[in-house]
Formats: sequence, structure tokens, C-alpha cells
Amino acid sequence: MVVDVLAFGVHPDDVELGCGGLLIQEKLLGKKTAIVDLTQGELGSRGTIETRYQEASAAAAILKVDARDNIKIADGFFVNDKAHQIKVIEQIRKYRPEVIIYNAPEDRHPDHGRSADLVTDAAFLSGLAKIETSFEGEAQEHYRPKYVLHYIQDRYLNPDVLYDISKVFEQKLESIRAYKTQFYNPEIEGPETYISTPGFLDSVIYRAKMLGKLIGVEYAEGFTSKKHIGIQSLDALIKKTT
Repeated sequence: MVVDVLAFGVHPDDVELGCGGLLIQEKLLGKKTAIVDLTQGELGSRGTIETRYQEASAAAAILKVDARDNIKIADGFFVNDKAHQIKVIEQIRKYRPEVIIYNAPEDRHPDHGRSADLVTDAAFLSGLAKIETSFEGEAQEHYRPKYVLHYIQDRYLNPDVLYDISKVFEQKLESIRAYKTQFYNPEIEGPETYISTPGFLDSVIYRAKMLGKLIGVEYAEGFTSKKHIGIQSLDALIKKTT
């Protein structure tokens, strides 16, 4: 399946937090979208591998993505080496997206920055014809996406792109709340963690409001890019209303 937007998350729920609104909005615009989770989140203090899969599936239905995969690398202990790069390259060549969106280049959780380096390298290497990969026994053609963007996670980064998610923000929150074992839920037992407090989801809302204010909308998501983003018409800068 070829998609327009492929979102990577090192842990199930990273994508929902970082770019869930964008995925919903792009789907409404007729684009094909997919998610690849790198790990099963098995080191999380709350929930289990099984519940994380159930929650990820529920969230994917809310986001209306066309596909969601998990390549099952080791949570907390993966490295940016050839073996892991090949796993990511296989997914990039499988989906052949125009745009890849993935974890922040630097963040509170060390897995976030490390996975960002992994996907950055894989996105470049995926374009090299002499690197051979296969999927389900079929050789894959080399492919490199046009753009790679990082979403902003716990630590604030100055965004290069701000994306209006005002119309779909409640749906984004619904996708986050699908992770009932991970975020605040008084009906779920388990140790309190950084993200399971009521204040954490409040911070997600406040961040979206703050980013939205920067571009004169109610809610927005922010993204960073190492590549300059060009436009072909000033129409790209003009906010259209209906």
C-alpha cells in the first residue's frame, strides 16, 4: 500500500500525541495515512504488551489510518545500527510516503531522540539502490520521501511548521484517551507515572492552544524540519475559510 503520510512512533501513543491531529485532517483531505510503531512499549510501567496492542488498534480506528504496523524492536535498548535501519527502510519502501513524520530529535525520554536518529538515517539510506531489502519475499525498490518532519513532544522546540488542527482536536484527544492504561483514568489501577497524572493531558491541551495562538487558530500541532520548505505560490500562505 502506497500512502501519502507515514508516521513513526517509538512507543504506541507517541504518534497520537505528536501528530494525531495532522493524520486526521490529512485523511479528511483525501490522503492515505499509516503508522509504524517501532516498539511494543513493553517497558511501560502501566499496562501490558497485549493492552498496548488493543489500545493502538482502537486509536488507529479513531485516527482512521489506512494501516498500522509494529516492527517490535526492543523498547529502551534498541540502537541505531544496520539491522535496525534495515527494519525501518523496509517500512519506508513498503509504504513509499511523500512525507514521514516521527519523534522529536531531542526529548525527555531518551528513546525519542534515539529513534529520531534511526529514522532520519533510514529515510536517507532508503533512497540508495545498492541497499537491498525485501518484503514478504519480494525485492523492494529504493525510495526516499520528499520531506521528513519531527513532531514536538515533551520538551518545547521552536516549530518550523504549524498545522491547524482546530476542527479535529477533540478527535485527537479521543485517540489519546484510547490508551486507557497509559493516561489519567481513575478506573485503571497501576503506579502513577509522569503521563498518567491529570495534569499531563492538560499540558497537551495547553500546548495545542499555545501553538494555535501563534497562527491565529484555536489549536495547532508543531513540527521541525532540517530541510527548508519551499512554496510554489503565495496561495500556500493564505488561510482559506469555508
